[in-house]
Amino acid sequence: MSTAERALRADARIRIRELGKHYGPLEVFRDVNLEVGDREIVSIVGPSGCGKTTLLRCIDGLIPASSGTIEIEGEKVTSPLPGIAMVFQHFGLFPWKTVFANIAYGLKLAGVPKAEIDARVPRFIKLVGLNGFEHAYPYQLSGGMQQRCGLARALAIEPRVLLMDEPFAAVDAQTREILQFELLRIWQLRPTSMVFVTHSIEEAVLMGHRVVVLKGRPAGVFETIAVDLPHPRTRATLSYPRFSALREHVWTTLMDEARAAELLLQR
Repeated sequence: MSTAERALRADARIRIRELGKHYGPLEVFRDVNLEVGDREIVSIVGPSGCGKTTLLRCIDGLIPASSGTIEIEGEKVTSPLPGIAMVFQHFGLFPWKTVFANIAYGLKLAGVPKAEIDARVPRFIKLVGLNGFEHAYPYQLSGGMQQRCGLARALAIEPRVLLMDEPFAAVDAQTREILQFELLRIWQLRPTSMVFVTHSIEEAVLMGHRVVVLKGRPAGVFETIAVDLPHPRTRATLSYPRFSALREHVWTTLMDEARAAELLLQR
């Protein structure tokens, strides 16, 4: 084990041990072991149906694991814990609430006093670039603006863990790239532990300190790849030879299974 890996184990905010999940006879994943360090971004990739979103929901406490354990800062996850926020693929905004009210929702649930909410929410509106849209409703916003609102709602509770479930999949390619770098900028300002699920290999490498590849049936952790790219990451990062090499490594790892499955179907 390297010095960095030993430091990560001592510093882990999330610890997942021998985690399994099944629905009746369908076993989604088995024996998943994973740690996420303090202020670390871990990207998770894998073929469709391998259980990426299910794993994320187990970490959030929204659904129970079938076996194994999840601990966040030493506390076992059996239901949603305070300070854990999730950003969903399809925004998850309340259509009858304004931008301000949507962002304030988590704070109200947490029992934060109104005066503090009124002081805190504008800071996060500014952080995600929604100034002037405080009183707008979701239908009046573009997809990218809706996702910024969802991100601000998650960030407003100042989470110790941020879970991202394909957060940019529902927006166009240009907006997706803008939001990727916005999230990296915000993380630089307010670093926290983050688990980032995505189908995009390029996005996984750009966002993560490590990329975890899930494969198999039932799925498990096939490989964990350290992303040794400097921070802050910018558009220039995309042109680094090392970025291309890492992207190719992850792509090849995933496509080996896809090719094997294709050959099996052709028999």
